[in-house]
Amino acid sequence: MNQKGTLTFFCGKMGAGKTTKSKTISLEKNAVLLSEDDWLEAHYPNQINSFDDFIKFSMLIKPFVKSHVEQILNTGTNVVMDFPANTKKQRQWFKQLCNEVKCNHELIFLDLSDEQCLVQIAKRRDQQPHRAQFDNEEVFNHVTQYFEAPSKSEGFNIIIEANV
Repeated sequence: MNQKGTLTFFCGKMGAGKTTKSKTISLEKNAVLLSEDDWLEAHYPNQINSFDDFIKFSMLIKPFVKSHVEQILNTGTNVVMDFPANTKKQRQWFKQLCNEVKCNHELIFLDLSDEQCLVQIAKRRDQQPHRAQFDNEEVFNHVTQYFEAPSKSEGFNIIIEANV
């Protein structure tokens, strides 16, 4: 039987550090890193102007991304996905992917307070001014209302990192 790669993905509020952590872990695990932001920008440049646009285009790439990730994992290569697993529905997508491939997984939950996230968002906005349209407290509050912390009952291998 072929050894499958391990899938690592993240849960954490906007600004919790998912992208930074995904880059670090992909290097540590010698894993393929896939970023939703990169995929969306490559496929839909300058078309994401609202949260609804993000949701719409994110759903459009999911079938292709899923197939791509399954192929990579089936080669025995580890995959780190910088795609949000911030709601039960989003995590169900990851669960289905893992079940179909029958691979090991890690759900890393970056458990930071709203205040910590907002500080990090402000820093990111200063470092990357082009992100100011979305990296602000208004968008944070809108997105955070949908956030659902993962629970053991969902059947994931959860690694909790607080105060990252």
